[in-house]
Amino acid sequence: MTKLVQAGDAAPDFTLPRDGGGQMSLADFKGRKLVLYFYPKDDTSGCTMEAQDFKRLAGDFAAAGAAIVGASPDPVKQHDRFRDKYELTFPLLADESKQVLEAYGVWVEKSMYGRTYMGVERSTFLIGPEGRVAHVWRKVGVPGHAEEVLAAARSL
Repeated sequence: MTKLVQAGDAAPDFTLPRDGGGQMSLADFKGRKLVLYFYPKDDTSGCTMEAQDFKRLAGDFAAAGAAIVGASPDPVKQHDRFRDKYELTFPLLADESKQVLEAYGVWVEKSMYGRTYMGVERSTFLIGPEGRVAHVWRKVGVPGHAEEVLAAARSL
């Protein structure tokens, strides 16, 4: 069992492929606040609503000095389609190996209709400018979540 990342911990480092090509690392955000949110799957109802909420508040997050990055196990090409379809304005990272999902403790056993399977637990991490986790939301309910994260980013 992986130790769960908690507020006060150093954020697990990562370098992952991103939508549009290239890679993105935790180091790219040194000196800035980062909202790193993990979601199960591109273009599903909850994940689309969550992405649109973060997009709607992107200007407010920028004003609070916080970047937004989404991550899921979907491949880059799928991220590109999702980004284009909903005109998303922040990067989407592809963790097909699930190493970063595991490092953050969000690749978990889930169950639906009596069947167990591995999947992403919708979670958000607010990482401070010094690379420490400032706030963690697990088992996120989408309605109102982006606003709650924004309030925390403003107070950091």
